[in-house]
Amino acid sequence: MKILLITDAWKPQVNSVVTTLMELVRELQAQGHEIVVVHPGQFRTWPCPGVAGLGLALFVGHRLGRMMDIAQADAIHIATEGPLGWAARRHCLQGRLPFTTAFHTKFPDILRTTLGIPLSWSYALLRRFHRPSSAVMVPTVGVLQMLQGKGFHNLNEWTHGVDTRLFAFAREASEYPSLGHLARPVSLCVGRVAAEKNIEAFLDMDVPGSKVVCGSGPLEVTLRERYPNVHWMGVVPRHELAHVYAAADVLVFPSRCETFGLVMLEAMASGLPVAAYPVDGPLQVVGNSAGGALREDLHEAWSAAVKIPREQARARAVVFGWRSAAERFVSLLAAVPHRTQTLQRFRPNFDTATASGRAVQHAKLSHQCHHTVE
Repeated sequence: MKILLITDAWKPQVNSVVTTLMELVRELQAQGHEIVVVHPGQFRTWPCPGVAGLGLALFVGHRLGRMMDIAQADAIHIATEGPLGWAARRHCLQGRLPFTTAFHTKFPDILRTTLGIPLSWSYALLRRFHRPSSAVMVPTVGVLQMLQGKGFHNLNEWTHGVDTRLFAFAREASEYPSLGHLARPVSLCVGRVAAEKNIEAFLDMDVPGSKVVCGSGPLEVTLRERYPNVHWMGVVPRHELAHVYAAADVLVFPSRCETFGLVMLEAMASGLPVAAYPVDGPLQVVGNSAGGALREDLHEAWSAAVKIPREQARARAVVFGWRSAAERFVSLLAAVPHRTQTLQRFRPNFDTATASGRAVQHAKLSHQCHHTVE
């Protein structure tokens, strides 16, 4: 199958949505599918206010439409609700092209925390965005039920996976040179250093050993000053992050507004038990397994998790394989009528004077919109 993936989240951004999509594309390609990715790097961008490293694509409508038509994909998946997502949605509706969407992030909760925007306003906008989707993919049953309660339709569970080869099992925690010698146990927190991640709940914990934070964000400078005894690593490349997981003793996941929480899977794959609140994300990723501890008191969760054998954490992670996640993704796409005949029927004529001009434009746009994951 030829799949057109349109996303506002792509490298060099560093976040769980980018990681999820890149892993998905790799697995789909390994299964023989052809993937065309349209992302912000192919357009002029403008920094997203309050979100460092996130560029929003500008003036995308007409050009994006031509890129979508040239791709002639069997299925269109709109992964995000940003400028590219809205423009792709509009083009599909105008051309009567079926498409699927995904709900990756609780943006309404983030906007309420950072800007004070009421949840009802944001969810109303997202409800409108996803309404024409043939299948709205959500990462957990908990998120699916939450969205159902807010009036969303065509919801389908689509869990994520973890690269168990990159995040290899470490039977015992070992020192990592970049961290130096740290007092144990080493408590690790990985994620965006922002208000919605509730990272201060981790930083305020009175636990023995050392604390390490991997990630950056708008609160980083302030929190570095307030918590000088914490080891701040900033943004860490994924291959290095695997070594950091292997060097720690427990992952603390303090967020209360997640849709999934991929870092918990990465940690458990490395043998790192998880301490978290019993909320959406941890409830589905860790659940009542032996891979971590969920408590309303985060300190109690830490005390229980730090005693969990690393083998038990690894056993929970291997349940989430990318192969089955990719197959589920394709099955949802396969349920959508192919767009090939519809495309030929509604495809607009390009503004070119001659057939040769059309051929040149086709070649240029095909090169621009085709993206192969490295």
